[in-house]
Amino acid sequence: MPVTSEDKKAYNALFVDFLYLLREYDVPASLKDLLELNTGIEKGLVDTIDDLFIFMRLTFVRRVEHMDAFERAFALYFYDIDIPPVAEGDLALLRTKAFRDWLNRAIEKGELPARAKWDMTPEELMRKFWERLKEQTEEHHGGNKWIGTHGNSPFGHSGNAEGGIRVGGGAGGGTALKVIGDRRYISYSDKTVLRSDNLRQALDAMKHLKHVGADSDLNLPETIRRTSKNGGEIDLVFERELRDKMKLVLLIDNGGYSMTPYIDLTRLLFSKIHERFDEIDTYYFHNCIYDRIWIDQRRIRSYDTAKLLQRRADTRIVILGDATMAPEELMSPFGSITGFDLNDSHPAIYWLNKIDKHFKYSCWLNPIPRERWGGDYGAFTLKRIRELFHMEDLTLGGVKGMVEFLSDKTGHE
Repeated sequence: MPVTSEDKKAYNALFVDFLYLLREYDVPASLKDLLELNTGIEKGLVDTIDDLFIFMRLTFVRRVEHMDAFERAFALYFYDIDIPPVAEGDLALLRTKAFRDWLNRAIEKGELPARAKWDMTPEELMRKFWERLKEQTEEHHGGNKWIGTHGNSPFGHSGNAEGGIRVGGGAGGGTALKVIGDRRYISYSDKTVLRSDNLRQALDAMKHLKHVGADSDLNLPETIRRTSKNGGEIDLVFERELRDKMKLVLLIDNGGYSMTPYIDLTRLLFSKIHERFDEIDTYYFHNCIYDRIWIDQRRIRSYDTAKLLQRRADTRIVILGDATMAPEELMSPFGSITGFDLNDSHPAIYWLNKIDKHFKYSCWLNPIPRERWGGDYGAFTLKRIRELFHMEDLTLGGVKGMVEFLSDKTGHE
């Protein structure tokens, strides 16, 4: 493929490496965005670091869920401050490179005792990490990449370079870093943990809505329009509640030790899905699905899986489970460990195949974080199940991925 003049402009432009850093942070920045940024700089739209922050954000960020990732990339590139992609108090911090690097440096400098990793609780270590990070974002005097004072870099202030961009100095630099330090958009990040408010936001992306019930919801825009048309005489406009007309079946793995760490997340998802959908049936299974599933959480009232397969093919199927088990539970006849399925000679993979082939829209939600899907225990069964079902993890981004997967094919029905 020949290199175009636009490509040459892009690769000779300023901040090419920042573009690639944004992509590493999962911000979908393009070469066209980079050229637009450089055009604005040439026209004099950027004078300070704050101008650059705002102009870059307007240029590269189109969705609110990418805002936190952009700000973290900006902080690393311009200030050498590595902000991890987790909220304060989230134990996932302990698995991030930013935390490990800080901990090792703090021990080497004597800021923490040599046995800090063993003598201090994770909560104490996390608190110290966030305290230090806040100090950096509140009182930072320049990084060692692009922002600096004096010297010959074309980026900074009080320096010797000609034709550069003044950032910081007397024009109020530093506001951008304070904004970044506030972490105002972390709750919208695709990688953040699920909470009540952002889970509702993700599920609201389902597009199959219909009006149901009595006219109880006030349509404020239409009320204002009609009131204006009536010369100020108030005309309240009510309409019926919007509900999703999708038929959805939720299948939940319960009772196994491997699902115990995810009970709270499962309950949250269960409650929000039931709020969101008008027609939903919930069933339960243990480790995997065999010839029967259960109507109740205690797994006393059974329901034949064959009956489930008689539902309409456009019914949406959401399976919530960790997909990890002994290989024979998935692949062997009479593989169920419950003891109730001794009359079923089919392995679990047989029933999963049936579900996958009958229902056009089925998705598997896995509470295990995506980066751990290749772990030792259960890696074989998880991989085989992923070959059948579209799988997402139980993060905000994973729920959005599930919603998109269950919604996008509607035009083909």
